[in-house]
Amino acid sequence: MATALIVNGIERRFDGDAEMPLLWYLRDELGLTGTKFGCGIAQCGTCIVHIDGAPALACQTPVALTVGRRVTTIEGLSPEGNHPVQVAWRELNVAQCGYCQTGQIMQAAALLRDRPDPSDADIDAAMNGNLCRCGTYPRIRAAIRQAAKGGKP
Repeated sequence: MATALIVNGIERRFDGDAEMPLLWYLRDELGLTGTKFGCGIAQCGTCIVHIDGAPALACQTPVALTVGRRVTTIEGLSPEGNHPVQVAWRELNVAQCGYCQTGQIMQAAALLRDRPDPSDADIDAAMNGNLCRCGTYPRIRAAIRQAAKGGKP
């Protein structure tokens, strides 16, 4: 039985194993490789996407749980790369190796949607599940604060 979901505003059909992790469907079936595989056990946050606007770990979310729902990947957050978080990330050179950054950006975008003016404690709590092997946490926090201020440093 085919499954229908909306990915980045486009209705998609899936005819495979409904228990397949969303991450593999996005990357292998749709070619949306911006969402990365990190740990595979929901501990790093690298694979975060939005499902109906809420952050979700694509490595642990079966495609079956997305039926009729809206999935947004980093490619759909802002196709031109102009979301305030993406702009702040570039302006402050947040990424070092960059591998974890799509999950970081997706989590930060969800935080700012829910809390437009977060405190440092809010940022720390929201970003707690996102690991960065390069340790760019001070730049991540600075970029979130800049995005919250409308892009002004």
